[in-house]
Amino acid sequence: MKDSRRVASVAGRRRVSRFQLTGWTDSSLGILDELLRGGDEGRFMDMSWVTGRIAVGGGIWNAENMAAVAKAGVTHIIDMQIEFDDRPLAAPFGVNVLWNPVDDDFQPKPPEVFERGVDFAKKALDDPAAKLFIHCAAGVHRAPMMALGLLGALGFKMKEAMRMIETRRPQADFADVYVRSVERFLQGYLATKK
Repeated sequence: MKDSRRVASVAGRRRVSRFQLTGWTDSSLGILDELLRGGDEGRFMDMSWVTGRIAVGGGIWNAENMAAVAKAGVTHIIDMQIEFDDRPLAAPFGVNVLWNPVDDDFQPKPPEVFERGVDFAKKALDDPAAKLFIHCAAGVHRAPMMALGLLGALGFKMKEAMRMIETRRPQADFADVYVRSVERFLQGYLATKK
């Protein structure tokens, strides 16, 4: 496929502007195109890379999508879904999963939810080759909330972290109650780390 047609194909599927893909090689676009399709089956795995090593997204749900996640280099997953446990799907691919289920009920979340996720993520990211995927069912509330907690624990300011997530995952929605839950967690967490 010609470079310009591939740019149009990728840009159309992910609402990525042609400008954002300028300078990509045909080989890089091919890899991106395959990742966005989720492999040869033409499926799409809903992942947005917030940093080079941390992605946020929606549910995995099946082995084909888990294969796409593993193929993208993900070594660790924080599954925020109460609806589905990824551990059985991840085992054949050697992907480590923390099932950290919370309901998307717009109620305050306890600090323990964030502590489990941050501890798991920090241990994972100690390995320079590790990549982390944080997801919930739709990648709109719970996964961005957990990513916000992690970025805050890694030293990012709250507004900066929210902007990073929203820039790379425009569908992220930071409900006030979830932001306050993250702020409460970070107050305690950062106080103990000084």
